[in-house]
Amino acid sequence: MTGGSGISLRQEGAIAFVTLSNAGRLNAMTRAMWRELRAVFDGLRNDDAGLRCVVVRGEGGAFCAGGDISEYPSFRFEEPSLREFHENEVWAALQAMLDCPLPLVAQIEGACMGAGIEIASCCDIRLAGASAKFGAPIAKLGFPMAPREAALVHGAIGDVLARDMLLAAGVHGAQRLYDAGFLLQVLPDNEVAAAVQLHATRIAALAPQAARLHKQTFAALRAGAPSAHDLLATAYDYADSAEHREGIAAFLAKRTPNF
Repeated sequence: MTGGSGISLRQEGAIAFVTLSNAGRLNAMTRAMWRELRAVFDGLRNDDAGLRCVVVRGEGGAFCAGGDISEYPSFRFEEPSLREFHENEVWAALQAMLDCPLPLVAQIEGACMGAGIEIASCCDIRLAGASAKFGAPIAKLGFPMAPREAALVHGAIGDVLARDMLLAAGVHGAQRLYDAGFLLQVLPDNEVAAAVQLHATRIAALAPQAARLHKQTFAALRAGAPSAHDLLATAYDYADSAEHREGIAAFLAKRTPNF
């Protein structure tokens, strides 16, 4: 989908590209887009198309400028509809991303604000262009970030930047987010797409079972200090798996593994 408003999904080999598109609004998220984002990631959770990695990106040189504020007067001033929006649309979509068993790579260009930084926070690996801007200046609009969304962003970018973004409407450049550990790489703007493609291709060549199990561990840690018993109960079930055997056999034979 291009030039319109929505979420598109395109597969290239073992890599899926999820693109945010809201023409003329820097890909600001509408309510329909949140619902579409959830549907796309619900589908990816049950994927049987041989996917190994998902790239999340925006259309036209921007990642996502936040929520589409033109819709807000129609629902934000009544508690039930406001709660419905945040819990059953926004958070449901973010949770679907968090639940995705595939590695997620964010391709961040231009504006990454509000809803954009929430979506990026759900990704496992984030690369950005040098001119990208990050923030959540919604206090200027008279409302806070919803609690679970704020906790997600706080966990991804750290306490200092989260407090500045939410309490002081701070907007920061890519280098500051790299220094905080949010970004893996900051690249010249015209090199971001190629770097993301290279990284996704590298991930797609690795064992999908290992990626899935690593993501299960990350999810358990995010859920809050799981016990050693919980972590270890099924930690070694992969012992007799084909991928485990193939990876070690290939290493010993000095050949490329066939996952």
